[in-house]
Amino acid sequence: MRDVEVLLQKSVKHLGLVGDVVKVKPGFARNYLFPKKLGVMATEDAKRQIARRAAKVREAEMQRLAEVAALVEKLEAIELNITMKADPNGNLYGSVNAAKIVEMAAEDGATFTEKDVRLGSPIKVVGEHLIKVHVRDDDFGTVKLNVMAEARTKAEEAALEAAEAEFDNDREGRDD
Repeated sequence: MRDVEVLLQKSVKHLGLVGDVVKVKPGFARNYLFPKKLGVMATEDAKRQIARRAAKVREAEMQRLAEVAALVEKLEAIELNITMKADPNGNLYGSVNAAKIVEMAAEDGATFTEKDVRLGSPIKVVGEHLIKVHVRDDDFGTVKLNVMAEARTKAEEAALEAAEAEFDNDREGRDD
């Protein structure tokens, strides 16, 4: 089969941008590009028409890319802090999920939704975590999240030490 030349009327992911002349298989052009009005046969008349429109579309695309870069930069500047109860090993009693991250970010003036937060699983340990936030298409920003352990009161510390001492005494009393 001979490839056909198609002039793209809209940008097609992994194929080309508006105004590009691409070679594709006839079936792809006939069954996908033409019915969805993504491309037309590459004639001289069509090339002239698209050339005028392509300049406007590329300008709009450049503006969109600048907006995305500004949003990513804004996200990179955000640093969220949360204090939660944790055991001595740094494991949280509870977890930090996407909803909590969105809530904390809204307090800092950031506007993104729970669907935009990319967490593999809820955060369950104390420390610094980098959270991916979807901006547009394949663009992501990163928000820094610091999870800190809540300070214990003197009574809690005393109770914990007493429990550890009792545990140690029980272990010493046994002859295993």
